Amino acid sequence: MVGRTSYWGLRMPVTARLSRKFYETFGEELTDELVELLNQVDMNYRSELRELNELNFGRFESKLDQRIAEVRAELLKWMFLFWAGTVVPLAGLIVALNRS
Repeated sequence: MVGRTSYWGLRMPVTARLSRKFYETFGEELTDELVELLNQVDMNYRSELRELNELNFGRFESKLDQRIAEVRAELLKWMFLFWAGTVVPLAGLIVALNRS
């Protein structure tokens, strides 16, 4: 069985197994051509699927980056409100204590 190395380095079978009767009926040459054609179709589909997955991941990654930027901007606003809400009363307390 012919194989090729996958992304993770594992051997993956790519040859279609056909019955001995198929070989006897159509001959070795025609059957081998059919197997080669099936393997080429399989490789084409795999490469198209890989490209589609890479495009989808790219879109997902850009949306994720956008969402993270939005969350960080929102978080910055809340942090400012928190610190302003803490510093202003504290400053008022310090001023009040210095007057006494």
